[in-house]
Amino acid sequence: MVELTQTKILEMYFQDTTTVVEKVIDNIDVNLLTRFRELMELTLFSIQNTPITIASIVMFILFLVIFSVAGRIISRLIFNRVLAKVDMDSGIRYTLTRFTNYTIVFIGVIISFQFLGIDLSGLAVIFGLLSVGIGFGLQNVTSNFIAGLILLIERPIKIGDRIIVTDQEGDVIEINMRSTTIRSLENISIIVPNADFISGRVINFSHNDTRIKVRVEVGVSYSSDLDLVIQTLKDAANQHPNILKDVEPIVILKNFGESSWDMVVVVWIDDPQMHVLVASDIRMNIVRLFKEREIEIPFPQRDINFRNVLPYTNESKEAEQ
Repeated sequence: MVELTQTKILEMYFQDTTTVVEKVIDNIDVNLLTRFRELMELTLFSIQNTPITIASIVMFILFLVIFSVAGRIISRLIFNRVLAKVDMDSGIRYTLTRFTNYTIVFIGVIISFQFLGIDLSGLAVIFGLLSVGIGFGLQNVTSNFIAGLILLIERPIKIGDRIIVTDQEGDVIEINMRSTTIRSLENISIIVPNADFISGRVINFSHNDTRIKVRVEVGVSYSSDLDLVIQTLKDAANQHPNILKDVEPIVILKNFGESSWDMVVVVWIDDPQMHVLVASDIRMNIVRLFKEREIEIPFPQRDINFRNVLPYTNESKEAEQ
């Protein structure tokens, strides 16, 4: 009986303790929830008699994030699952993907403003405030964004193009809202503002036609056989597998240099990204064939002649007088 009594006492004790703890937790939860609700419903400011609370701002940001992520996921699915199966230029596929992303984000912005309780007239007020901000410091951001839209619509450059901008050569790998990413020949990413492509000078090797000329210059000695030089340069070019076989290499005597004939061999290729390697390979072929056929590549020489000068004596001094 004693053991049962102690057990009952312990059970009653733990039951009472558990009840007290639950009441404390309930009170804490109620207080925290009440304070949190009051904080979230706190009005920060108003736009056209519409109160903007912390909760509405959180929902606004949350919906923007959701639609931004959804835009990227949907655009990637369209690019990889739908457009990849269509026989379409890669630049057009990228443009459609970008516009899909922008459209979803724009719809998300409109819906997010609706969750704030702001109608279209309220949006006009916000855009008016943004225009003031643009006038004070966002000109570059706006111009780059508009330039990005022009690049996607007009397509003076597109994904995969080999271009030269600001003396940097590389391939276009991404066109974003504010800037374009170029991968240089050294595999370095170059971030270029979109406005530079609209207002500046850009060399595009791949625009409309991927076929380009490759020019290789070399000097040969004046004592060389000109016909042999011409044939050797053509042979060096024809040995390369990447040149277009339907267009015969052209050899030009560019100029009469100080110590050599300045020769140029011109070939056509259909892959602009290979022009540096093709030119290098042709130069190496020229070196090998010139050595086999004993054609000299001269280097600039300077001959300095010293004349004997008589010592300045008294007799010469008298002669001058």
